[in-house]
Amino acid sequence: MTGQVWATDSLGGYMYSDQLSDTMRHQVQPLVKFRQFCDVKEALGKHAGQLFTWDVYKDISQQGGTLVETNTMRESNYTIVQGTGTVNEYGNSVPYTGKLDDLSLHPVKQVINKVLKHDCKKAFDIGAYNQFDACALRFVGTATDGIVTTTNGTATATNSVAYNNTHAKLIVDAMKERDIPPYINDDYYAITHPSTLRTFKNNLESIQQYSEAGFQLIMNGEIGRYENVRYVEQTHIPKGGAADSTTFDPETKTADAWNVGASSWIFFFGDDTVAEGISVVEEIRGKIPTDYGRSKGIAWYSINGFAIVHTVSDPSNCRIAKWDSAV
Repeated sequence: MTGQVWATDSLGGYMYSDQLSDTMRHQVQPLVKFRQFCDVKEALGKHAGQLFTWDVYKDISQQGGTLVETNTMRESNYTIVQGTGTVNEYGNSVPYTGKLDDLSLHPVKQVINKVLKHDCKKAFDIGAYNQFDACALRFVGTATDGIVTTTNGTATATNSVAYNNTHAKLIVDAMKERDIPPYINDDYYAITHPSTLRTFKNNLESIQQYSEAGFQLIMNGEIGRYENVRYVEQTHIPKGGAADSTTFDPETKTADAWNVGASSWIFFFGDDTVAEGISVVEEIRGKIPTDYGRSKGIAWYSINGFAIVHTVSDPSNCRIAKWDSAV
């Protein structure tokens, strides 16, 4: 049996050792961040199929303007394209024996519920991250005061510098001039690792910062605001995955780190990022005991999916940009 058993100390026997502390302690868990920035496009419910779709309305095809009094009113139209995502089963389980449940000092179900909830949150963050990483717009730092931009989802230059406040200004200017709508009020969001922002934060120590009185919407991990970008730190998704996301397996925390380790990825984004379709909301399920109650188990389960809203086939409408590197 793969799971929690009484006979193996590390799999359950330690749950009732001599003089065991009554206090339960868990391994350190990161706060997950990416899923909070997804849009729930549809709470599909059951029996609605595996695909979920959304409409994207393009701008009017001919710009309006001045009219000549004796001429008829000009006429135009707009086009609609449709985005598509797929929902899949998500889940994980921990089986355990009835003997472990009967003999352990710590409540087995409570411990398993907690570790499964951590696992569930991280699984969804991985799903959301993989769609953020499918964005079309890429910025590469090739100098302390310069960036190279591509719009086909692939970085073509090597990022050789640490992210700094000059890069911050260049990137936000580029996003504004592409008419990327802000995420909230006039602000974009950015998400990355704490160490990736270290040089940037050092730059800001001599720059006066402020906080907005009465500000209500604080996202998990948000650390501050600069040049209309609110920065969020995360530690779950590892560094790397620079040129080819297929070499990055966040489930095992292996990554293709950048050859020049002065920086790592940062995602910048405005409104309308990644869609999440939900058929079955995540839930904890208990296994029906078998073998006369000797074999038990608990699982988390969901049917949902993530899909980037504006794909590389439509770079003019991209909402997400990545600070990236070719190698």
